[in-house]
This record gives sequence, structure tokens and C-alpha cells, in this order.
Amino acid sequence: MKPVNDVIDGLGTTIFTVMSALSVEHGAINLGQGFPDEDGPADVREAAARAALDGPNQYPPMMGLPALRRAVAAHNKRFYGLEVDWESQVLVTSGATEALTASLLALLRPGDEAVLIEPVYDSYLPIVRLAGATARMVRLRPPESSVAEWSLPEAELRAAFGPKTKLLVMNSPMNPTGKVFSGAELALIASLATEHDAYVICDEVYEHLVFSGARHVPLMTLPGMAGRCIRIGSAGKTFSLTGWKVGYLTGAAELIAAVAKAHQFITFTTPPSLQQAVAHGLGKEDAYFDGLAAAMERKRDRLVAGLREVGFNVLASQGTYFANVDFRPLWNEGGDVDFATMLVREARVGSIPVSAFYPADPPAHMVRLCFCKQDAVLDEAIARLKAFF
Repeated sequence: MKPVNDVIDGLGTTIFTVMSALSVEHGAINLGQGFPDEDGPADVREAAARAALDGPNQYPPMMGLPALRRAVAAHNKRFYGLEVDWESQVLVTSGATEALTASLLALLRPGDEAVLIEPVYDSYLPIVRLAGATARMVRLRPPESSVAEWSLPEAELRAAFGPKTKLLVMNSPMNPTGKVFSGAELALIASLATEHDAYVICDEVYEHLVFSGARHVPLMTLPGMAGRCIRIGSAGKTFSLTGWKVGYLTGAAELIAAVAKAHQFITFTTPPSLQQAVAHGLGKEDAYFDGLAAAMERKRDRLVAGLREVGFNVLASQGTYFANVDFRPLWNEGGDVDFATMLVREARVGSIPVSAFYPADPPAHMVRLCFCKQDAVLDEAIARLKAFF
């Protein structure tokens, strides 16, 4: 047999699939994989159903339905003051992962370097390698207390940039840390991108899930960055409809044109009924978006309070679906994979070991827990943890 692609051959089954399967096997509450256990707004789902019944259900335009592209452009203007031409600067994809894949394949060439920030979402590095590029990793400093934030080390970030740097991938609000990058950190990234003539792929799928007075600021809004950034959004996260897999990109016309060439040979297009429904959703009143964040913040606070009662050291989370815990106050018999496996089998609560977000030499004392679940589910998870520990 002839060998398969080395990058693909070297990939294992994702930890999310593994831990979800273990949760099912052991009757555990799955706080590992990040998806809500309640469907999104009824009016958005009804809009999809109407569009599917009324049709057409044939291929929509490769760039996306005009209705959705107009809605994405209006969303950029409404929330961030960005002036966007919907025809040339917006592209619809089948989920944010496809948006990332198309963007990285379009921009990277063999020999290029891409700066990635650890802990890094698990799809970034394989896509960079598939493009034939090399990743330069920069590791966030973990917080030293439950009120401190993950911080971006300036010296290490500067050292990662060089003559081969083509782009940086930035995730804010960040999975798995819950970090929202500060104004100073954004300014640093912008200055380095400008200095080295680099692009920035901005994974902003949790843009409307920001808590505790933190504010999401797209890097694209900083001076000089509109032409260097591709901004990625997700209907799955904004409307709690992760199974729909509808993503959208905003960027300079020449960047979007390049990404579209990759997109056309990955998925080509996205179901038109779902696009119509997302266009409807993006036009919802501010109360919806404010309420989404407020409801998720209450869930975060509910889970965090319970975890602290159990005895975990819970790290701060400014956004996303996730809280990270340092389990060393309760358990020191192995690493995070051992802990997560024990937890799902014996306490019957699923989690994700944070080492899964590091390609090499990971910290091994943290797990990620997801709080985008019904209150009763969160309460039962805490009850199981209390009973076990």
C-alpha cells in the first residue's frame, strides 16, 4: 500500500471525541465537548424551516446568499463600526473550522511560518502543516491566582516573528482559556503584524459571549489592520446552534477573493435554508445578544461556585463556554489525562484535559469544563463531584 498524507496519518482521534465516548459509556454528564444542551432561538429555527419548505433548496451562490452577506456586513457596522462591502468582503462557509481551513490554505505556502498561541485550539496546527507551513508557538503565561488572567508574553511573541512569518492566528475570546485579549495585547499584535507585513486570522466565534465587564474588540478595528485581518464568526456559537455549521468571514476584498478560491474546493457552499435563518438571526435586537451573554455568565458563575465548593482552584474566565480548573488541591496521582479519565469513570463527569491544546511539553494539572448546559445538569455535575471528593 502506498503511504497516505503524513500530516493526516499522524493525527489521532480528537480528545473531544474520546471523552464524549467515555461519557456515554459511563453514563457521565458531559462537560467536555463545548455545545449547549438546549437549541437556539425558536424564531431562527422557524426561519430555517420556512426557508426549507418554501425553497429553493438548490445550490446557493458560492460566496453565500446575498441576504446573509448583507446581514454580516450590517452586523460588523452595528457592533464594531466596521464599513464592509457585502459583495466583496464577506464569505459564508460551512462552519468556522472550514473558514479557518480555507483561510490558512489560501494564505500559506510551503516555507512560510505561522505564529500560533498556546494553548491552541486543536485544528489550527494540523491545517498549518497541511499547507506546508511551519508553526512558531508562543505560550500564554497561566494565571497565578483565580483572579488573574492568562497573559501574552511580549518578548516571546516578538521572537516568534521573523522574515518567514506570513500570519498569526488569534483566538479571542479564547478556547480553552476563556481569555479576552486586552487593548495592550491587541496593539502589540497589530504592531508586529505591521512591522513584519503579516496577516492575522482572527477566530472570533465567541464574540457575543463575553462576561464581567470585559469587551470584545476585533483586531480589524485597530488602525491599519482592516487590510491585514480576516475576521471569522460563527452562527453556531452566536445562536447556540452548533450543529448547523454556518460560519462567515470578513476581510479585505483581495483576501476574501483568495479564501473563496480555497472554499470553492472544500465545501463550495452551505445549505440555503440555514443561511436564510442566520441572516434573520443577525438582525435580532440588542436585547438578544445582551441576554445571551448574561445567561451564559450566570451559568459560568453557577458552575464556578460549585467547583470552588468542591475544592478546585478555578481559573478566571472572561468569555466562551469554558472554565478551567487546577485539580492539584484535590488530586496529585498523575497528569490531566489520568485525572479526566478517572473523573469520567468514577465521578461520572466528563471534562477535557488542557494538555490536548499543547503540541509539546504541556502543563498537566488542568482540565476544561463546559458550562453551556441547563442549570439542573450543572447542579447534578457538582453534586456528583461533591459526593466523589
